[in-house]
Amino acid sequence: MEHQPSAPTGTRIENPIKSGRVSISVLAVMVLVAFPAQAQPAQSQPAQSQDADGCFFFCSPALKIEPTFTVEHLFNRHRVAEMDGDVQVGLERAEREVIFETVVVVDIPTQIPRVGFSLEAIFAPFATTDENPFTGASAEALGRSSVRDNVPEIELELNLEWLRGEDTGGWVGSHFDIVDKISTSERPQDASAYTHKLNFELDTGVNIFKWLPDGNWLRNVELEGSLDYVATGLPRAGDRIGNQLYLDDASPWSFSLVFVLPLAPLFP
Repeated sequence: MEHQPSAPTGTRIENPIKSGRVSISVLAVMVLVAFPAQAQPAQSQPAQSQDADGCFFFCSPALKIEPTFTVEHLFNRHRVAEMDGDVQVGLERAEREVIFETVVVVDIPTQIPRVGFSLEAIFAPFATTDENPFTGASAEALGRSSVRDNVPEIELELNLEWLRGEDTGGWVGSHFDIVDKISTSERPQDASAYTHKLNFELDTGVNIFKWLPDGNWLRNVELEGSLDYVATGLPRAGDRIGNQLYLDDASPWSFSLVFVLPLAPLFP
């Protein structure tokens, strides 16, 4: 993973969460609207205003937690030159590495067949870096061997289901996602700490414990494979960040192995 240049001394860093507030607020409204209307007095609701499942356009959300192992720089590993002024003094190729991430997901189905939305909060609890990306303090100055690189990301997803679980006896499902990825800036001309990046995902999940008897919580656990392509917001060939000059476009591909654990409802 590439490290961001240190912030100049005395520079005020904006709260990185601010850049995602508008999108998060929109999703929060969606979640509120999604809860069944029967929570309100029945006499105040016209009979035709909701369907038999008790939802309007958005239906009741589901909360999940997803321990995830992500392989970064899956294809086309880019080259980065180490520069001393205008002189190249080193060259390295991005390593293909595995990162453990924790993802908290709110899935929001809709009344439109095969269409849903998701809100994801993502962080890597064990990732490390050489310096704090917000304060610029190095691990050495802090008297540590490394700094925890646990900066969170937010993803807002439109889910388009092309293979439904009911079509495979409940064993396999797959969907294509169009994602607004809100994560730390990565290009030298970025004017905010967090930027929006267009991301595409192909997710396929298998109910690996479907064979267990009804009523067993494990029947609802999925093992999912996710192929990701980040289309915008990554460093391009010619970008220079600190003393690093990108000779190729940053690799946009990654693959994740995901364990999908339902929390609410526990038995979907």
